[in-house]
Amino acid sequence: MNIQDILKDKKKFPLLIAGVALLLIILMVIILLLASKEKDSPGTKEGNNGTTTEEKELVYWGLWESTEVMEEIIDEFETNHPGVTIKYSMQTFKDYESRLYSRLQQTATTSEPAPDVFRIHNTWLPKFESMLSKLPENIMSRKDFSEKFYPTALSDFTGKDETSLYAIPLEIDGLMVFYNKQLLAKQDVQEPPTDWDSFLSLARKLTKKDSSGRITQSGLALGTSKNIQHSSEILLFLLLQEQADLIDSTRTKFSLNNSKAISVFTAYTNFATGNNAIWSSSLKNDLSMFYSGNLAMMIAPSWRAFDIMQSASTIEFGTAPLPQLVANPEKIYYSTYWGEAVNKKSSNTQLAWEFVKFLSEKEQQLKMYSNASTIGQRAFGEPYSLTELNSEMKGKAYVDAIAVMAPYMKSVQLGEEGYVRAALEEAVTQILENNQSVENALREAEKTINTKLAQSNK
Repeated sequence: MNIQDILKDKKKFPLLIAGVALLLIILMVIILLLASKEKDSPGTKEGNNGTTTEEKELVYWGLWESTEVMEEIIDEFETNHPGVTIKYSMQTFKDYESRLYSRLQQTATTSEPAPDVFRIHNTWLPKFESMLSKLPENIMSRKDFSEKFYPTALSDFTGKDETSLYAIPLEIDGLMVFYNKQLLAKQDVQEPPTDWDSFLSLARKLTKKDSSGRITQSGLALGTSKNIQHSSEILLFLLLQEQADLIDSTRTKFSLNNSKAISVFTAYTNFATGNNAIWSSSLKNDLSMFYSGNLAMMIAPSWRAFDIMQSASTIEFGTAPLPQLVANPEKIYYSTYWGEAVNKKSSNTQLAWEFVKFLSEKEQQLKMYSNASTIGQRAFGEPYSLTELNSEMKGKAYVDAIAVMAPYMKSVQLGEEGYVRAALEEAVTQILENNQSVENALREAEKTINTKLAQSNK
């Protein structure tokens, strides 16, 4: 029966109309579902003017700043980049390096998710380099980088090819002298001397012993490893001051079996031995001694100020630059800080670097510092990594020393930093507690370190 026959059959005509209507309804539902799916697609987003923008997401692992401190800054970047979402996560420092490294390794060979942007220590690059994205020239050239940041950052974040950069610092920090103002005042001294001879002379005057020769008050925590929080970093600083050539261009051979290293370790351990000792393995750790008012001076990074404020609020303390060798033609200080890097396997490396560059700009660093001080309720924020903001730190409590030292800071690309530091500390322990010769202890430490670096920094 054809259409004309159906139309002639009045009984079947309503059925035809109903069928056509049903077909139209089904088509309309399909069209609406498709339109809705396209609108709600995770890869697109409708803008205010009705245009569609592609949605992109960056996962950002931070360390010290809370979400509240970072929120305003991240919101501004998202506003200026429609469709972009930054998922910030403040990581705990415990096991951070191994957690980050494992996640990046898994991402390199599997679909396991990993952060797009994350923080690395300035000594870690040789270990992480193969998993990091290079800083694109169109984001920041090497020349611009060298003009914006301190020389240590250019050196620390340059890859093995001696050209490529792999991280941008949002802060600068390093070892400094913490001193008890009340104890120094008893010697009519307002702040520590700037040269080693005068500095150590003061430390000896501030060291007190009982009738049995036991130290009751130390002038300076120096000479051991187990009870000094940053002993290995202090040793690296002393080695750099002696201009020791510590690591080769491949970052797999660390050098300790030489006269300069032997001299440094001998002098260092002598501060905790003999009748002229100013420190001892039997004392509580340097922080505890400082809290109790029985340690006049100690060496540590700026953030230790927060520990002192929290645990010993009655101690009046100040910070000062590290002492220098008078014979050295140039000043040398030790840097220990962090930089933001980008995952090589990120699907949005260009965007990630744009975000990191944004974070490093003057306006954002000022906001981050201010937010950390107010919202984060810290005494001060991260010391500024930009050289143009150096004057902002001068004269300010706790960070003034950073302003003085930053232009002359140096470090070492260790890669497996934790392992190297542990080996240096063990060498000191072997010398002091097991009567091992300095030469043998350093020879063993060098062998242990290089076996590890051959694996981690290849």
